[in-house]
Amino acid sequence: MNKLELLYAKWMFRSNTEKRMAICRKLASLLRNDFTLIDALERLEKIESKNGTKPNEPFAIVMREWQKNLERGMSFSDATRGWVPQDETLLVTSGNLSNLVVALENVGRVVDGTQRIRRAMTTAIAYPMFLLALTFGIIIMVGLYLVPPLAEVATGDIVWRGAARSLIWLSDFSIKYWYFFVVAFASAVAIIWVSLANWSGRLRVIFDKLPPWNVYKIQVSVGWLMSLGAMVSAGVTIPDAMRMLADNANRYLRRILDSALHFIANGDNLGVAMSRTKSNFPDSEIIGDLTIYADMNGFDENLNHVANDYLNESVRKMEKMSNLMNSLGILLVSAIIAWVVLGTFQMQDQILNKI
Repeated sequence: MNKLELLYAKWMFRSNTEKRMAICRKLASLLRNDFTLIDALERLEKIESKNGTKPNEPFAIVMREWQKNLERGMSFSDATRGWVPQDETLLVTSGNLSNLVVALENVGRVVDGTQRIRRAMTTAIAYPMFLLALTFGIIIMVGLYLVPPLAEVATGDIVWRGAARSLIWLSDFSIKYWYFFVVAFASAVAIIWVSLANWSGRLRVIFDKLPPWNVYKIQVSVGWLMSLGAMVSAGVTIPDAMRMLADNANRYLRRILDSALHFIANGDNLGVAMSRTKSNFPDSEIIGDLTIYADMNGFDENLNHVANDYLNESVRKMEKMSNLMNSLGILLVSAIIAWVVLGTFQMQDQILNKI
C-alpha cells in the first residue's frame, strides 16, 4: 500500500459523512457487546474488505491503520486523529472504554445536529445571496444593453423625466463604472465571509443581531453546545471540555470561550461565566438555563436536553429567517424589474412625444 492509497482512503473517510457515522455506530455497538477495541476494528475491517477479498477498499484501509496506531500504544483519539474531522476527534478523548462507547454514540448525534443546522444556514443564506447577485446583474445589464439603444433614438436635447431619467443616469454610471459594481459586490461578500469566523469584540456583539452574522452565530453556538454536552456525557470536565473546544475553535468562538474559561477559573459556573463574557452567546435564554442547571445534579443530561432543544428551536428560527429573507429578496428583484419596465415605457413615451 502506497502513500497515494492512504491519502485517498483518508479523503474518502473524511468526506463520506454518512458512511463514517455508520462505522461509528457499528463500533459503538461492538464495544457494548464486550468486543475489545482492536477486535472490533478487526471485525469492521473484514466487513469492509469483504473478508479480505478487497483489502484496498478505502474504509478497510482506515480500519487497519487505526488498529496499527492502537497497537503502538496510542489512545483512540490519537489513533484516529487526521482521519476524521477535528471536532469529531474531540468527542472521543475519554480514556476508558465505557466513556468511549458513550462518546462514539454522541458523535452521531452531534454530527447529525450540526448537519441539520448547516443545511438550515445554507438555505437561509444561499438563495438571498443569489437574489442579491441577480439584482446587481439586472441593474448592470439594463444600464449596459437596454437603455443605450433607446437613448440613441432620442435627440440630444431631450430632457428626461421620472423613472426614464433614473434609467439614463444608471446607464451612464454602468458604462463608466460597471466594474465598480462587480468589484464592490465581490469585495463585500469576501469581507463578510472572512468576518464571520474571525471578527470578534464588542462591535461584533451588535452585528450578531443582523444577518448573516446572526445566522452564523446560531450555527456556531449549536455546534459548541452539542459538542460540549457530548464531551461532558463522556466524562470530560467542563473546564477541560471548554479548553479543548477553545483550542480548536476559530477566532470568533475562541475569544468567547477563553473569556468564559477565565470566569470559570474564578469559581463561576458555566451559565454565569457565559453571561459575564457579555457576548450574549448562545443567547440569553440558553445562558439562563445553563446558570440554573450547572448547580444541579445530572448536569450532563440536562446539558444534552438543552442542546437538543436549542438545535430544534434554531432550525425553526433559521427556517423562518430564510423565508423572510427570501421574501425580501423576491420583493427587491420584483421592484427592480418594475422600475426598469416603468422607466422603459416612460422613455418610449417621451421619445414619441418629442418626435
